[in-house]
Amino acid sequence: MNLDEFKYSKGKKFNYKEFDTEAKALNLNKEIIQAASVLNLQEMGKLQDKFYAYGKESLLLIFQAMDAGGKDGAVKHVMSGVNPQGVQVNNFKQPSKEEMAHDYLWRCIKKLPEKGIIGIFNRSYYEDVLITKVHSLYKDFNLPERCKKDIIEKRYKHIENFEKYLTENGTHVLKFFFCISKDEQKRRFKKRIDNKNKNWKLSESDIKERALWDDYMRAYEDAINKTSSSYAPWYVIPADKKWFARFFVSEIILKTMRAINPQYPKTNKDTEKLIQSCKKILENEKN
Repeated sequence: MNLDEFKYSKGKKFNYKEFDTEAKALNLNKEIIQAASVLNLQEMGKLQDKFYAYGKESLLLIFQAMDAGGKDGAVKHVMSGVNPQGVQVNNFKQPSKEEMAHDYLWRCIKKLPEKGIIGIFNRSYYEDVLITKVHSLYKDFNLPERCKKDIIEKRYKHIENFEKYLTENGTHVLKFFFCISKDEQKRRFKKRIDNKNKNWKLSESDIKERALWDDYMRAYEDAINKTSSSYAPWYVIPADKKWFARFFVSEIILKTMRAINPQYPKTNKDTEKLIQSCKKILENEKN
């Protein structure tokens, strides 16, 4: 299966109206895909152990979606096969007063993954060219007027340069947009209403945002088309089928980790001395 058809790098344009959110053309078997997901998670776990020990590069996974898009479930599923010690998950919601007192990238920069770590941004600095654009929130920002002029266009450039900076410093950036249909979102909202165990997920504001669906899709189109690059591509996931979306994420992460090909550190003279010293201490222990 070639998932590169859903990969957007420089020059390839994303158009929501032409996008198949169910990936009907793939004609996939659910049971086979779920089995493949399990195998992917097993291999990811082995590679992540090496990646953590290797400690020279990091991986940043950015997840964006409309509400009920399936981000949370995908993160939970895909990361179930790796060691939590090597994973950092950060959720970015409405900025706090402290965060608003800094530049918009500040709060995300603080949470970037260390070398050897897989970092997950559940929403990210992309909110500052999505919801900020749709609701024109920048008009009320505590910024001089000269900074507000063409602010969204400037931020596309900031983000593009920032992601290039990250990749040139050993951080692999993978960006996923869970693309669902408006009808599928409605079905998922109804499930939250009908299932008492999911009532806590309900948000009236989320449902009201549906009235701005077309505005959000245009914002996503612009963000994806203006920040896609060879070094930090976007993957637009047909997300109406959760089982496919989860497989998709695992497949792309696994492909990236295979390409990195992390290895356990090789032993050297100092390591050999340490091994012999520890071995001697253990052998000399009194029963």
